[in-house]
Amino acid sequence: MSYLVLARKYRPKTFTQLVGQSHVVQALTNALRSKRLHHAYLFTGTRGVGKTTVSRILAKSLNCETGITDEPCGVCSACVDIDTGRFVDYTELDAASNRGVDEVQQLLEQAAYKPVQGRFKVFMIDEVHMLSNTAFNAMLKTLEEPPEYLKFVLATTDPHKVPVTVLSRCLQFNLRPMAPETIVEHLTQVLGDEQVKADVQSLRLLARAARGSMRDALSLTDQAIAFGNGELAEAVVRDMLGSVDRSHVFTLIEALTHGDGALVVQTCESLRHLGLSASSLLEEMGMVLQRMAVHQATAQAAASDDPDPDVQRIAGLSQLMPADETQLLYSICLHGRADLGLAPDEYAALTMVLLRLLAFKPTTAEAEKKSLKTVVEPHPASTPSTTAPPAPARVPQPATQPAPPAAPEAVSLSAVDSSLGELWLTAVQGMVKAQLIQAMTRELAMQSQLMSQTDGIWQLQVESESLNSANNRERLQLALQSLGHAVTLEFKQGPVQDCPAKRITAIQQQRMTQAQADILNHPSVQRLIKDYDAKIVPGTLRLLDH
Repeated sequence: MSYLVLARKYRPKTFTQLVGQSHVVQALTNALRSKRLHHAYLFTGTRGVGKTTVSRILAKSLNCETGITDEPCGVCSACVDIDTGRFVDYTELDAASNRGVDEVQQLLEQAAYKPVQGRFKVFMIDEVHMLSNTAFNAMLKTLEEPPEYLKFVLATTDPHKVPVTVLSRCLQFNLRPMAPETIVEHLTQVLGDEQVKADVQSLRLLARAARGSMRDALSLTDQAIAFGNGELAEAVVRDMLGSVDRSHVFTLIEALTHGDGALVVQTCESLRHLGLSASSLLEEMGMVLQRMAVHQATAQAAASDDPDPDVQRIAGLSQLMPADETQLLYSICLHGRADLGLAPDEYAALTMVLLRLLAFKPTTAEAEKKSLKTVVEPHPASTPSTTAPPAPARVPQPATQPAPPAAPEAVSLSAVDSSLGELWLTAVQGMVKAQLIQAMTRELAMQSQLMSQTDGIWQLQVESESLNSANNRERLQLALQSLGHAVTLEFKQGPVQDCPAKRITAIQQQRMTQAQADILNHPSVQRLIKDYDAKIVPGTLRLLDH
């Protein structure tokens, strides 16, 4: 007896055996129990999710010798013949290879005759979107008003190509792609029945590779059993699928976190020599980064009973990489997969994709290195003006020129404690310059006020509760110690009068006010204002990095 592949051997024969489509099963089961049966059904969904299987189970439910039921017996002649494809009143038409009007008319000619063996005639048209327009038109009338003994079942992977005139005549059910967890659970049951040894990680790899298709999962499992000589192990399945070992992914993410470009390039070269897919690497990185982002957003601790052995490593990386960099790297990986095909060498493209994060790492320039860019706009009817550099000379400002806009509220430098405030500002600027603090940790430092320093203890006060997290406090403590300050930080929550952010804002406001006055009083600017009615456009004076 020839071997029967797993996808056919374990095809569901009843609604209760159907996996992952409970919404469709519930609707059809209720309709069968109440005898409220529609004359045309349209099942949509990607390949391998059960469209043809649902059609056959529905045909058995309608023609089972026990009566119309949601639980066909599976042993009567009607059920057995439908399962084996020999039931005369159940016809399957593959529209991909029989898409013309002649094939459809031949099928519809059978509608004039009552069922020979069963209770209903069932016409199942697979890949119905492949039918020609004339074929669709030929079946519209019969589809709308079929004989009482005729049921239509249509299936398609692309419902958008089905004419709306057909859609409006059918009850539509969308069969969803299977979740990886659902596929793993089903594969565990199947392999148990087959007495095949398999570890959880190998099943996880197969479930991800199936991309929501149970049929693909079973076909890949057949291939893995043959490849592994009757056993499924993670290394064997990974080799068969060409999947990237997550250890490489973890190495790359950690290297990117620390800004280690050399290690990133070295790891990419190692993957090139192993012959692994660059697209597969970016896909695996995207999945890890997604789980890291969930940990960061929900402050979710790693579950000790999680069967995934990588969960602890992912949780650790989520603490190491700032949340904004996680989001940025996820976006870079997502869009980078589309760029791989544009480069002559996919691994050169992969290296560029990963190094892109290092180029866009958030940095904070020192406030003292700011300069002004001035845009002077003349009256529309006048000659175009030019940008004049500031000069020390001053002349009285004309009354017609509007005064500079009021600066936003900031700390007054004369009103703050210049012992402690200056010390904390210098320390924070040192940590930022050395890139010891980033993202939320940097923001915590910028928004905190140093209240006191006694016996090696610095007491800080911060207003925002969201910034005052344990992770941010720990990172700031380590960064301060790396800068040479062997102190312990203590945090309190309360109003802040003096912090580095307010000091930097005050300095910038003073410089902006001085620069505005210098520009407006410059002879060249005064001449442009007088001769051409020129105006300085509000908001065009801005600070730029050197």
